[in-house]
Amino acid sequence: MISFFVACAVLGGVVLVLQLVLGVFGGADHDAHAHLDDGLDLMSVRSISAGTAFFGVAGAGASTSGWPLVLALGLAIVSGLAALVSVAYLMRMMRRFESDGSEQIESALGQTATVYLRIPGERGGAGKVHVPMQGRTVEFQAVTPGGELPSGSIVVVRDIVGPDTVEVVSQSAGDLIDGIL
Repeated sequence: MISFFVACAVLGGVVLVLQLVLGVFGGADHDAHAHLDDGLDLMSVRSISAGTAFFGVAGAGASTSGWPLVLALGLAIVSGLAALVSVAYLMRMMRRFESDGSEQIESALGQTATVYLRIPGERGGAGKVHVPMQGRTVEFQAVTPGGELPSGSIVVVRDIVGPDTVEVVSQSAGDLIDGIL
């Protein structure tokens, strides 16, 4: 039975090391598809391989210490399950830190903004607006199809016209457009 425990320890350990090496060198992360839900992903490769490795190490250690087979098997099962649940829990906690905090310009659509630098009318040039997004203020270049918009004007982001440029209309024009649509 010791050889079975050692085989489990080696198999689980090899899979864990391979995942570590692949992660360091940019290999595929097969657990990356897991969603940020409330459940534990007990069937992930990491969880199962950690459970298998700890099952083997605990079982082999208990067997070589002279424990009866039933007790050694019980300790191995408890250790394996504890490792499986612990790794699943830790991975869930780590995935919660992976949110992308970068600004996505698409999030500005429909938002109210404040003109920071005057925006020339009739798309005659670009000004700048400050848009509150994702708990902070983001600055974008802005153009308008209507009349000139002075600094301090309240506007609505109507369209995205470039990677860092939005089209805005005065808030009253935005209300009028919303009423028509």
